[in-house]
Amino acid sequence: PPSEIRAPARAVAGVALSAAASGGCTQAAAPAVPLLGAYFPSWLLCAAAGVLVAILVRVVFVRIGLDDVLPARLAVYLAVAVAAGLLVSALAFGR
Repeated sequence: PPSEIRAPARAVAGVALSAAASGGCTQAAAPAVPLLGAYFPSWLLCAAAGVLVAILVRVVFVRIGLDDVLPARLAVYLAVAVAAGLLVSALAFGR
């Protein structure tokens, strides 16, 4: 019967799909940065750098008068923070 043939084919397809999906997995640990005697995850430092850059950009925007004309300040500064964090991550950690 066809149902007997389909069961092993499904099992083989499931094993092949599982192997293909986990093929890129590695046992490498998350990148950590030693700071003041403790290990901090790199994403935390990148997020902090992004927030600091966004604060500096806001100070500059306020001084030149651009902050008053921004239509969506939160979105702009969030985008600046994310872009800066990703840039730090790419340049410092290669991710």
